[in-house]
Amino acid sequence: MSRVGKNPVEIPQGVDCNIAGNILQAKGKNGQLSMPISEEVIIEVKDGHLHVQPRSKAKASLMMWGTTQSLAQNLITGVSEGFTKRLEVNGVGYRAQVQGSTLVMNLGFSHDVVVDIPSDIKIVCEKPTSIAISGADRQKVGEFAANIRSYRPPEPYKGKGVKYEGEYILRKEGKKK
Repeated sequence: MSRVGKNPVEIPQGVDCNIAGNILQAKGKNGQLSMPISEEVIIEVKDGHLHVQPRSKAKASLMMWGTTQSLAQNLITGVSEGFTKRLEVNGVGYRAQVQGSTLVMNLGFSHDVVVDIPSDIKIVCEKPTSIAISGADRQKVGEFAANIRSYRPPEPYKGKGVKYEGEYILRKEGKKK
C-alpha cells in the first residue's frame, strides 16, 4: 500500500486540471504544464481533488502509484505557486549578475562564465553573492541550479564555490607543518 499514493492531491482555486487521453494538463497563474500518465494507474478529478489509483495489484502498478501522485502534486504546485532554488556564491571576488537573458558569473577563472537563461526560468540576483532560480517546472529549476553549481562546486578546505543555500560543506583541515 503506497502511503504517498493514497493521499489525494488538492487542486487550489485558479488551477484547471484536464485529463486528455494519457496526458494530465494543469493551467494556473504561472503557466501551463503537462505530464504523461502511466498505463499502470488511473487518475480521476473529483470534488477539487485529484485521486490516483493503481490499475491492478501488479508490482509495476503499485510502484507507479506513488510516483504518479508525486509528479501530479509537483505539476499542480508549480502552476499555482512555483518552485525556487537559492544558491550562494562564496569566495573572494566571486560574484554573479543577470545581464538581459544571460547569467554572468565571475568564479575565479581567467574568464567570466556566461550561461543562457531558459525562457521558462526566472533568475534574480538580490546580492552579487546570491542567486534565486524560480520557475513552474520543479525538474527544470533543480536541473538548472545543479548546472550552475557544477561550474565551481564548493571545495572542502576554504568552502569557496557555488553551493545551495543552507547546504553544509564538510570542511577538512589543511596540511600541517
